[in-house]
Amino acid sequence: MAIIDKPNLHFETKLYTGTGATQSITTEFQPDMVWIKSRSGAFNHGLWDSVRGVTKLLISNLSNAESTDVNTVTSFDSDGFTLGTSYNGSGVTYASWNFKAGGTASSNTDGSITSSVSANQDAGFSIVSYTGTGSNATVGHGLGTTPAWVLVKERGASGESWNNFHQSLGAGITIMLNLTNAQQSSSTMWNNTAPTSSVFSVGADAGSNGSSKTYIAYCFAEKKGYSKFGSYTGNGNSNGTFVYTGFKPAWVMCKISSNGDSWVVYDNKRDTFNVTEQILRPNTSGTEGTESGAKMDLLSNGFKLRGSGGGLGQTNTSGETYIYMAFAENPFVTSTGIPTTAR
Repeated sequence: MAIIDKPNLHFETKLYTGTGATQSITTEFQPDMVWIKSRSGAFNHGLWDSVRGVTKLLISNLSNAESTDVNTVTSFDSDGFTLGTSYNGSGVTYASWNFKAGGTASSNTDGSITSSVSANQDAGFSIVSYTGTGSNATVGHGLGTTPAWVLVKERGASGESWNNFHQSLGAGITIMLNLTNAQQSSSTMWNNTAPTSSVFSVGADAGSNGSSKTYIAYCFAEKKGYSKFGSYTGNGNSNGTFVYTGFKPAWVMCKISSNGDSWVVYDNKRDTFNVTEQILRPNTSGTEGTESGAKMDLLSNGFKLRGSGGGLGQTNTSGETYIYMAFAENPFVTSTGIPTTAR
């Protein structure tokens, strides 16, 4: 498996301050998925992608249907994206997390449901649009390798949560991005069938495959030196669990799966040195902040938990199981043998 020497050509955190007027945000590539959260204000998380189209807003902390807001992301540009007046309040600080897929979507007939797919096989990320059948089915994801994490949201009506398949939990389990709930057993969400290198499976659950309902799926596969999707057990100690990823993380999202608590996101731009402690929570509109139970060090080859106390978004409670998603700032060792350094 080839090592991605320049992860920032596929994923990048970009911070900006709102102007209250049209503004272009510059990144290292043309993003296909943009996720924005205000840092200094209690506003909803917003997600846009090139498959659904610009101005089409989904909110990670709510089960709301997709909405059209012409003042949000108005274009995906060759070097970033352009905003209107929304998610761009004057003087408000924001974090944007940007992902590169494959540009214009194409039809995929690998599954029993024909899907529309934009896939970046090099980085293991695809955006998949499909219409449900209400009965057991498969959906082509275009990655060419088995996804480790699949996030699905029903677009057309409110009330359906953001459902996650995670390889550490298995195909009989779902966990919701917009809720604090622990993992839940479900034989119908993923049809008790793990994804393959060409498709992921869905049952008859309205959260992933309601009849005539429309869905968007974000699919992620592990890539050496770039991405990792796994689990760990907390030890409740400030000298916490170390999680090996094989790269210096640029972005980490964690969630306790064995109990109820918030999702937590860290990145290397909001905290530029260790301890990394400024957190945003995908399941709430709350502002950026710190919690004694949610701290970590971002290291040259993984991350180490440093939280030992309570608070919303604990990431190291003794004996509890956590899932995580991580993307790289640098591989631990590049394809030419150059090692990365710690922060």
